[in-house]
Amino acid sequence: MILKLLANFLILVIIAVWVVAIALISVQNATSVSLRFLVFQSIQIPFGLMLAFSVAFGLLGTAVLQPLWGLGESQSRVDEDAEFFVDDEDF
Repeated sequence: MILKLLANFLILVIIAVWVVAIALISVQNATSVSLRFLVFQSIQIPFGLMLAFSVAFGLLGTAVLQPLWGLGESQSRVDEDAEFFVDDEDF
């Protein structure tokens, strides 16, 4: 219980540091940039806004794909844990 609380707090601190860093970079870099990929080019947007969109897209993409990464794992690991915990009364 305490470890889960500590893990959640640590995740919250990491996200807060990222938000503050993005805010600082956004304020300091108000120049407009455009992205280019092969023949495609985006409109001119502030660097901080582009950075914020990139981070948000990465967080959302990870949140969506993370459950899919666990689909290939077998359920035998759960069965092994169940066999490990045995009541002492049976012996």
